[in-house]
Amino acid sequence: MSDFLMVLTLALLPAGGNLVGSLLAEWIRVPSWAIGAALHAAAGVAIAVVSVDMMPRALETLPGWLLAIAFGCGAAFSIMLKWGVDWGRHHVSTGSAGAWMVYMAVATDLLSDGLMIGAGSAIASGLGLLLGLSQVVGNVPGGFAAMANFSDEGVSRRTRLMIAASFVLPVLLGASVGFWLLRGAGSIVESAALAFIIGVLLLATIEDLVPQADEPGAVRWLSTISFSAGFAFLVLLSSYLG
Repeated sequence: MSDFLMVLTLALLPAGGNLVGSLLAEWIRVPSWAIGAALHAAAGVAIAVVSVDMMPRALETLPGWLLAIAFGCGAAFSIMLKWGVDWGRHHVSTGSAGAWMVYMAVATDLLSDGLMIGAGSAIASGLGLLLGLSQVVGNVPGGFAAMANFSDEGVSRRTRLMIAASFVLPVLLGASVGFWLLRGAGSIVESAALAFIIGVLLLATIEDLVPQADEPGAVRWLSTISFSAGFAFLVLLSSYLG
């Protein structure tokens, strides 16, 4: 198997975890407050990915001024994503803008997974495998929350399944970009790309995913436990595998 096909295979690991979460949302009917709790858990995983896996790697070689610029570009791109979602909602009445921004947050998380796997595999195949395995279970809450959110808003099952299947695209795209464009590009370029993804992921999580998680009205202690559990799980998984 060629190196690139191996990277794509590794990229399917986090996508598989997301798909499991999406299918669980189809089989299990839960109240709206449980959806909010799952969204808080997904937010905890996303924040842990940034603070534990991505930011330390970016800080190793990236000057502060360049990190700020790359992060700002990612934040600006997040705003463009929101504009794109609003435009799409005006033309296609499927789910609310908030639900689609949750989808974008989860998709961006998968994009970052693919980017890390592709870049890591360009350095060493073992690193790519480690990054892929670390995201399998961690991505289950994101897939569950996104699909349960669409289901709660009355989106048809056929459309939900198509949306769930589309989650494989960002992770494969990220892996391809990480492998081909960042391969041999140098640590500065790789770190700048990570900072850009951090900007997109953080803004999508804080500005869209968390407010959407608060809408169902999950009690504070449950949302706090869910967020903390998602964060702690990713931290422990990263520690034991890293």
